[in-house]
Amino acid sequence: MKAQLWQLVRFGLVGLVNTGTFFLLYLALHPFLPYFAAFTVAFLLAMVGSFFLHTYFTYRTLPSWRKFLLFPLPNLANYLVQSGGVLVLVQGLGLDSRIAPLLAAVVAIPVTFLLSRLVLTGRASAQPSAQPSAQPSAQPDQLGPAPVRVEVVDE
Repeated sequence: MKAQLWQLVRFGLVGLVNTGTFFLLYLALHPFLPYFAAFTVAFLLAMVGSFFLHTYFTYRTLPSWRKFLLFPLPNLANYLVQSGGVLVLVQGLGLDSRIAPLLAAVVAIPVTFLLSRLVLTGRASAQPSAQPSAQPSAQPDQLGPAPVRVEVVDE
């Protein structure tokens, strides 16, 4: 139970960093793009950073091309919930378009947690995955170079 709680805490910390990164990107793009285009571009850029933070820090697993390519799926659900929320808050309720993304993000947190855990660990349960070892096994879809194994054979 303690490990599950810490995984949720790490998820929240990464979420705060990711939300801050997204929001800074959004504010930087907002003067140059329509608010919804700025929202989308900032979301996509922050998602790449989120992948690596969640892989290494939250779920303590190794990144792979397969996981990287699947990671947008939970983020698509997040995007749909958040973008729908932004549209409702800005167009429906007249909320400031600079603040609406933060409120919409709160609603998407539980959905993103469950789906990203499934993609990055292969499990929907809250059991934390094994810590990455110093010498990960070579996986054909692993991001980055495969580790080199050298065996010394005595003759």
